[in-house]
Formats: sequence, structure tokens, C-alpha cells
Amino acid sequence: MVKAGIIGAAGYTGGELIRLLINHPEVQIAFALSSSNAGKKISSVHADLVGETDMLFSGEVDYASLGDKAVIFFCAGHGEAKKFVEANDIPAHIKLIDIGNDFRLLADADIKGRTFVYGLPELQREKIKSANNIANPGCFATAIQLGLLPLAKAGLLPAEIYTTGITGSTGAGQALAATSHFSWRANNVQAYKTLTHQHNAEIEQSLHSLQSNGALLNFVPWRGDFTRGIFISSQVKCDLSIEELNVIYKEFYNGHPFTTVTNEPVFLKQVVNTNKCIIQIEKVGSNLVVHSVIDNLTKGASGQAIQNMNLIFGLEETTGLKLKANYF
Repeated sequence: MVKAGIIGAAGYTGGELIRLLINHPEVQIAFALSSSNAGKKISSVHADLVGETDMLFSGEVDYASLGDKAVIFFCAGHGEAKKFVEANDIPAHIKLIDIGNDFRLLADADIKGRTFVYGLPELQREKIKSANNIANPGCFATAIQLGLLPLAKAGLLPAEIYTTGITGSTGAGQALAATSHFSWRANNVQAYKTLTHQHNAEIEQSLHSLQSNGALLNFVPWRGDFTRGIFISSQVKCDLSIEELNVIYKEFYNGHPFTTVTNEPVFLKQVVNTNKCIIQIEKVGSNLVVHSVIDNLTKGASGQAIQNMNLIFGLEETTGLKLKANYF
């Protein structure tokens, strides 16, 4: 049995992680830390867990409760995992999985004798299996990369990629902000961080690892009037036929249980509440559009973190992640 600790357990990703782990057959949650909620029932903050767990939030890290087969998930805000690792002597046998962006870039991957491996299983599953520390990809980064990796592997990316993506309100985190109020989000869409989104660097890093003359990503993210999910459309120039491209995509994702290529139109309700990514490609003339959809809290965060945990502990990759979409 894997013993898991969660740091930053009161936010959206922490709540999703708890929801998934309490139903994972090979994991026991040792502690769920939230300094501001210490001593409170977890279900008092994550009301969807009423009747599911009587656990209380912890106010401190309890290394002794983790045992010999252990993992700590960092679900706190960006920058907090790095501060914690720097300030604490974490026992070397404890695996670390950071859902934030602290260690995703190669330049930031080494800290206090630990090296973090970028945790996108469809890109480097074998490296993840032998890793002790995982930098979980960003949500937009996951959806965009999964749409583009087969093209990069085939050397088909042009000099520039044009991508638009829309995300739900949970992508902004639980802290209240002007643009996360219901009255602002309802019946509303807005572009933000145009061409400057923080996930650009990790996406380009991955694409360039497969195609050295890598492309420049021009990404325009949108905020949408819904709670969960990401819909991405990436446009590139390509001379191959749609039939040839479908072969490339399906061969690339052969054996990857959570990523599916379809010829039918994709939509968010197919993936919300699951760890799946569904990809559809369309082509008119030399213009290729790749659509990819994920749930930002599962495949884009906590679900993928558990997928990585399964891999590093030698468990079946899909364990605890066979989830039904909220289709209706």
C-alpha cells in the first residue's frame, strides 16, 4: 500500500486528489495538510466528500505516517513546492509530485540533490517509471502538447503554430478574483495572457525535444462560462492527407490508455470528470486543425498526478482512474 501525503489540500486540485485517492485500491492517505483549515473535517471544505471520508485536515507534515512506500503531492500555489523543498529535509525515499509549475523546465528541475522529471506519460513514460520526483504538466500544456506531439515526432511542425484554447473557472484556482465571480463568468468569454501564457515554455521544451528545429507557439487562451474542462484548437500548415495524419496520430498513441484519436467531433462533456484526452483532426487544403479536449482538474492536474504515481510505483497505469464522464 502506498502512503500519500498532500500539501495544499484545501484547493481545487487538492480536493480532486483526495476524491480520487480515497477510491484508489493501492493508496492510503496519510495526511492532507492545510494550515488554514487544520483540525477541520475535509468534507467541511470539499462538500462533495460528505459521507466519503471523516478525515481531518492536518496542520503539519507527518513524515512518520508515510512509511517506506511514500509519496507527497504538492497542490499549493506556484512557488510553494520549491520553498518547501528548500526549507525542509524530506527523507530521500519519499517520492515527490508537484502539480505546480516550479520544476517543469529543465533549468529548474534540480534542487537539493533531487531531479524532477517532466510528467507527461505520453511523452516519456519510461523516464517516469524510474523517477523519484515528478513535475506534473500544466493543464493547458497537457492539452496542447497531446494535440501536437505526433506532428513533432514526425518532424511536421512548421515554423509557427497558432493555438486557441478555452478553460473553465476552476483553472483559475479557488482564491476569489474579479474574473472568477459567477456574475462575471456567466454569459461571458474573455481572452487573457494573449501570447504570454506561462505554459508556453514547457510546451515548446517538449516539442523541441522531438523536433529540434522546433516551432514557435502563438497561444491565445480564453476564460469560459463553465467550471471544468479545456478545449484546444491548434492550426498548422501540412501537406499530408487526413488519412495519413490519422495513421500518424493513432500509431503515436497506441498503448497510451488515456489518449484517444477519433474521426468524430469532440466536445467537453466527453472528458469532464475523467483522465482522458480526446483528439480530432480536420483539414481543408493545406490547413490542419488539431482539436484536443481534457478536464483541467483530472488529466490536466490531479488525475495525471495519480497516473504518474502509478507509473513510478509500478502499478497499472489506469488504477484508480477508470472514471465515467459527466455526459448528462
